[in-house]
Amino acid sequence: MANILEEIKKRILVLDGAMGTMIQQYKLEEEDFRKGWFEDHESPLKGNNDLLSLTRPEIIKTIHGKYFEAGADIVETNTFSGTWIAQADYGLEKYAYDINFHGAKLAKEAAEEYTAKNPEKPRFVAGSIGPTNRTASISPDVNNPAFRNVSYDELVDAYKEQTKGLIDGGADVLLVETVFDTLNAKAALFAIQTVYEEMGVVLPIMVSGTITDASGRTLTGQTTEAFHISMQHAPLLSIGLNCALGAKDMKPYLTVLAKESHFGVSAHPNAGLPNEFGEYDETPEMMGEQIRDFLNNNLLNIVGGCCGTSPAHIKAIADIAAEYKPRVYQV
Repeated sequence: MANILEEIKKRILVLDGAMGTMIQQYKLEEEDFRKGWFEDHESPLKGNNDLLSLTRPEIIKTIHGKYFEAGADIVETNTFSGTWIAQADYGLEKYAYDINFHGAKLAKEAAEEYTAKNPEKPRFVAGSIGPTNRTASISPDVNNPAFRNVSYDELVDAYKEQTKGLIDGGADVLLVETVFDTLNAKAALFAIQTVYEEMGVVLPIMVSGTITDASGRTLTGQTTEAFHISMQHAPLLSIGLNCALGAKDMKPYLTVLAKESHFGVSAHPNAGLPNEFGEYDETPEMMGEQIRDFLNNNLLNIVGGCCGTSPAHIKAIADIAAEYKPRVYQV
């Protein structure tokens, strides 16, 4: 059985692209988010994409397959908002485990099918653990800086349930991603380690933060160096950056991680910055050449795409990544 800890030493691993971008192409309606599970649910569910692993599993599995076909080594589960905290907006807290279990199961089925086609290129599943829609470090009330709408213990509880579902569903690695608040990420890491002890299993862990603007800081004010220091206590497979910035604006911060980190370094940037219509304009060729610049500077061990990216983007990235050796680091 292939081991991602070994594969990351052999080549630059390619992560998949955007799930939401692909889902939008299907022009789904309210009934697609209810089918077979939530027919009588009282509130609207359209846009809650994580539910599609339950209600339209064939769509989600097809998307995973398209990314594997494009050259991805790793696909992320459709579970970015798979905590009871995030699902509370829809009144679906009790379905968090199901979302994660079925999300991981679908991705695992696709991974096993593509690994069987080409055993020399094993495929892996990363359990996507998003930041939730709340922050433990910042008050949502400008008139009350001390107020918090979520506690550390609540985050740990939510992340524990998500972790169990992802493990039971067959995830190979857990990806704590789009980290804008390191305290939320620390709750996720603590939850993961607690579940590992309870279940007697250990999976590799990836962490990926997000720089929110040209200041080079996370939403809660950390520099890349501070983010790395805050995370380096954990036994990580990789640390990296994803989302907010396009590839060309991400390079200075990846350079910091590549220099400082004794983990693998990952990047899955957006296809540029959104235009006035909220769309992403960078073509696969444009993005590919920006990724080439990363690889020419020996910055990465894992690379993929975030918002606005498609299988065409991932194919361009995979083709370029195949030309390079992975960044060497000391564990």
